[in-house]
Amino acid sequence: MGRLKVKGKAGAAKNYTTRSSAVKKLQCSLADFRRLCILKGIFPREPRSRKKANKGSSAPTSFYYTKDIAYLAHEPVLKKLREHKAFAKKLSRAIGRGEWSSAKSLEENKPIYRLDHIIKERYPTFVDALRDIDDGLCMIFLFASLPSNARLPHELVENCARLAAEWQLYVMHSHSLRKVFLSIKGVYYQAEIMDQTVTWLVPYQFTQNVPADVDVRVMLTFLELYQTLLSFVFFKLYTDVGLVYPPPLDAKKDENGAGFNALSLQDSSRDSEPPQPNLTTIIEGRHITGKVVRQTIKNINAESVDSADVEMSNAEEVVEEAEEEFVLRPSTSDKTVNANLPTLQSLSTLPQTIMTNLFSPYTFFLSRETPRGVFEFLVRSFGGRIGWPSSSGSGSPFDETDPSITHVIIDRPVVEKQETPEQRELRLRRKYIQPQWIADCINAGKILLEEHYSQGKTLPPHLSPFGEYEGAYIPSGEDAEGERVEEEEEEAIEEEADVGTPAEERQAILNSVIAAATDDPTSLRAAELAAEAAGVDFGDFDAKMKKVAKKQKNITEKEIENAEQDMNKMMMSNKQRKLYEKMKYSNKKKDAERTELESRKKELKKQKRKQT
Repeated sequence: MGRLKVKGKAGAAKNYTTRSSAVKKLQCSLADFRRLCILKGIFPREPRSRKKANKGSSAPTSFYYTKDIAYLAHEPVLKKLREHKAFAKKLSRAIGRGEWSSAKSLEENKPIYRLDHIIKERYPTFVDALRDIDDGLCMIFLFASLPSNARLPHELVENCARLAAEWQLYVMHSHSLRKVFLSIKGVYYQAEIMDQTVTWLVPYQFTQNVPADVDVRVMLTFLELYQTLLSFVFFKLYTDVGLVYPPPLDAKKDENGAGFNALSLQDSSRDSEPPQPNLTTIIEGRHITGKVVRQTIKNINAESVDSADVEMSNAEEVVEEAEEEFVLRPSTSDKTVNANLPTLQSLSTLPQTIMTNLFSPYTFFLSRETPRGVFEFLVRSFGGRIGWPSSSGSGSPFDETDPSITHVIIDRPVVEKQETPEQRELRLRRKYIQPQWIADCINAGKILLEEHYSQGKTLPPHLSPFGEYEGAYIPSGEDAEGERVEEEEEEAIEEEADVGTPAEERQAILNSVIAAATDDPTSLRAAELAAEAAGVDFGDFDAKMKKVAKKQKNITEKEIENAEQDMNKMMMSNKQRKLYEKMKYSNKKKDAERTELESRKKELKKQKRKQT
C-alpha cells in the first residue's frame, strides 16, 4: 500500500513557505530577515496557486522557497546577528545599572560580521562580479554626495567617496571610458573593462537631502554589500595592472579639496624587498657579515667564468632571439590552409585607436562655473591635460596664464571688456568652447568643429549615445540621402510652380509616369515619348520612374512580409499572440511620433526658405 498523502505536506504547500513562518523558523526579527535576504540574493516567489501554497488560505502574503529558507538557517551572518541581539541586551542592562567598565568591555568586544564569504558565493568568477557592479557604483556615488547625519555616519560617506575616487582613478589610468551623457538626473558614464560594459550614474554637485519617505535601512544594507563587492573588484583591477591597492591618500591635499587627486597611484613593482637580516659571525677575531660573504661569492663566480662560457651564453642568446620569431608552418591535415596567426610582434605594430588618446594633443582650462570633477575626469580619461582656478580646489598643474592652453571650457555668455594687447593675443590663440563639446567629441569618437560650440552660441541637441530604438528620430546631424533627394524634388516642384507650368500638364505627366511604371517596354517607351512631348527633362522623368518603382517594390515586400506574419501568428499561442500585438502597437506608436516630428521639421525648413 502506498504512502498516504496528507493535505499541506506535499506539492506547493511543501515547496513554498510564507514570510511569517520563515521568520519564525529562523528566530530573527523582520528587519534581520530582510537584511539576510538582500545579502544572500533571496527574493519572494510567486506560486502558481497561492491558495494551495498557503494550505487553503487566500490571505495576501509573500512566499519564499522552502529550500532558500533552509539555506539561510546555516548562514554565519545569522549567527552574528543573534549574537549582536544578545550584546545589545547586555549593553543596555549594563548602562542601566551604571556598570561603565562592563559596558566599555562589551563595546570593545562587539560582534562584527564580514561579507567576504557571501561575495565568493554569489560571484564564483571575477567576470561575474564585474558584470554586477553597475548598481554598486551608482549607489556609491549617490551616498558620496549625501551629507552625513544621524542616519548616515560620516565614516560611511567618506568610505563611499574613497571608493568613488579609486574607481575614477582606475578608469583614467586604463583609458577605459567610452561614452558619456549629460542628463537631468546626472552624468551617465560607460566604460569597457575586460570586454564588459559598465554603466553608472553620478549626480551633479548640488546639495542633496534624504527624503523622509525613503527607507534608508534597506539602502544601507545594499550599500554594505556593494562596498565589500567593489573592494574585491578594485583590488583585482589594481593588482592586474601592477598598482598598489588601496592607493595612499594625502590628507593635506584632501583637506584642500583636491578630489581624487589626493590619491596617488603607485607601481607595486617599485616596492623594495624586505631587508635581509645582517648576520655577523666572528672568525679568527674578524667580524664576517652576510654582505661580505655575498661579495666574496660574486668575486669567485666572476673569476671562474672563462671564454667557453661566454661563447655558450652568446649562443643561447642567439637561440632565444630565433625562438621569438614566429615561422608559419603549413597544416599537416589540410595543405591548402595557411592562416596568418597574430604574434606579439605583429600586435605591437598595429596602430593604436585614437579613441583612448582623443584629447592628448590639447590642453584645457576650466572656467570657475564649470564642474571640475566631471570634466577633469573626462579629459584625463582621454589623455588630455587640464587645469582649473584656485577657487575650484587645489592641485591644478598650471594656471590660466599658461601659454600651452589650447581650449578654455566656459559656460557663461560673452561679455565685452577691456583687455591688454597681451590678453587679447592670448585669447586669440585659444578656443573658448562650451562644456557640451567635450561630451559630444567623446561620443562621436573624433574631434568636432568648435564653431558650433563656441561661447554664447545655441548648442546642437545633446543626444543619448546608449542606443535608442532602430529608426528613432534624430533632430541633428546631416540629413539622410533620401531626405535630401525629397527636398530637392520639392524645391524643383516649387520652382516649376513659380514659373507658371499649367497644372493640367503636370497632372498628365504624372499620370503617364504612373501608367508606365510596369515591366512592359512598350508602355515604358510610350510614357517616355509622352514626357518628352510635354517638355519634361529626361533626368526628372528617370528619377520619378525610380521613385515609383521603389514604392511599388516596397509595397510588394510589405505584402509578402504581412502574409508571413499572418502565417506565423497562426502558429503562436494566445499569450504569445497578445504579446506580439503589444509589441506591434508600441512600434507603430513610435513610428507615428517619428513621422510627426519629421513632418514638423520639414515645415519649419519650408518656412525658413520662404523667409529667406
